[in-house]
Amino acid sequence: MQERSSVADLANQLRRELDRYSPGGKLPSSRALVERFRVSPVTVSRALAQLAAEGLVVTRPGAGAFRARPRAAAEPTGDTSWQEVALSADAAAELVPRTVDASGVLVSLDAPAPGVVEFNGGYLHPSLQPERAMGAALSRAGRRPGAWSRPPMEGLADLREWFARGIGGAITAAEVLVTAGGQSALTTALRALAPPGAPVLVESPTYPGMLAIARAAGLRPVPVPVDADGVKPALLADAFAATGARVFVCQPLFQNPTGAVLAPERRGEVVRIARDAGAFVVEDDFVRRLVHEDSGPLPRPMAAEDPDGVVVHVGSLTKATSPSFRVAALVARGPVLERLRAIQIVDSFFVPRPFQEAALELVGSPAWPRHLRSLSAELKARRDTMTSALRLRLPELALPHVPSGGYHLWLRLPDGMDEATLVAAALRSGVAVTPGRPYFSAEPPAAHLRLSFAAVANAEEIAEGVRRLRAACDEVLG
Repeated sequence: MQERSSVADLANQLRRELDRYSPGGKLPSSRALVERFRVSPVTVSRALAQLAAEGLVVTRPGAGAFRARPRAAAEPTGDTSWQEVALSADAAAELVPRTVDASGVLVSLDAPAPGVVEFNGGYLHPSLQPERAMGAALSRAGRRPGAWSRPPMEGLADLREWFARGIGGAITAAEVLVTAGGQSALTTALRALAPPGAPVLVESPTYPGMLAIARAAGLRPVPVPVDADGVKPALLADAFAATGARVFVCQPLFQNPTGAVLAPERRGEVVRIARDAGAFVVEDDFVRRLVHEDSGPLPRPMAAEDPDGVVVHVGSLTKATSPSFRVAALVARGPVLERLRAIQIVDSFFVPRPFQEAALELVGSPAWPRHLRSLSAELKARRDTMTSALRLRLPELALPHVPSGGYHLWLRLPDGMDEATLVAAALRSGVAVTPGRPYFSAEPPAAHLRLSFAAVANAEEIAEGVRRLRAACDEVLG
């Protein structure tokens, strides 16, 4: 973190001093900058690279860095208004508009302004990521024989085998496709399993990114409520009967956003209901490796207990590593596997081999189980810190369930408190939170917030974020 701060500071200083040099003028050498600012050569190199990316300097190998010459006058802006007609001309014929709304996803992807506490993040803070282990794995992977050659379309055999072992049951490597992250796998699954205009059953509330995938594919998300034990089987059966849907997407382990775990007595029933409806269950097993230290034994993936190919399984390494480490598995049995494979090949050919090799190096290293143990303990500590702070400072926000896995809490706001107003007030107070509305495919039963405890630096930042959220609530309540 210190290195990153030094790079930003040096880049800002050099940016302020650029006017000292004429266009095309040479900046001081890297050695001179190292001595003047007392930073490392790496810091100088990265700061200059940042300015080069901004078009402020030009670097020439062996010659140094130079102030960039002014850009030529911008070309006249064209008229793109015709695209409004082109993009909407077929809308009348579409059963479900395919306009893509990424706002619900961007809430968890956009980085807040400096100084804002990030309770809206969807990934681990850099201090929780196995950066050293990932760097070492990527370095070793790049030296593997054939590391830069084309991989098998389905993925490296050893990596597919590793994913299969992690699922268990009778799942084999032949039933695994390696994908570029869980989002890509879900996109492929929904395209394979449902035609445009078809209904797709989803948990309510559910992950906004999945709702965006469904709508972008022209599908109609139909909500099925969940409670503390996961989706309600009776309502699931009713939804299949009423809609004729052939797909149900669920997160049976530490569901996003509620944190619920599908109860043992419901697991088999959900698969049976889908099988009777001639439908597939897409199991998004996205945070299995983010289990907390105080959790009991985890249930096996539903795919491990399904011999009939009802369950299409999605599992990813991303949540437990880094948002940039996009390696996942898409698992299926029967004829649907070939359809999934064909769609993936047409869309992206294959996952780059160096990433797959790096994944193998990472999960096969002694650092991997150490990272998971450390992460498990740290997530529990952060969850407890946030839970205690909320109960002390914000007792009016209901916390019906404290999960033993995942990276967030799901809060219900008091009746009458406007969700959007509170989110805006929180940002003014210096804390970014995730509104609950994007998690519902239909009208929500109440206002909610989702708070992440994994995207912040430490327990102190959690306490400060809750303090700021208290101030925001006081502002809203008057």
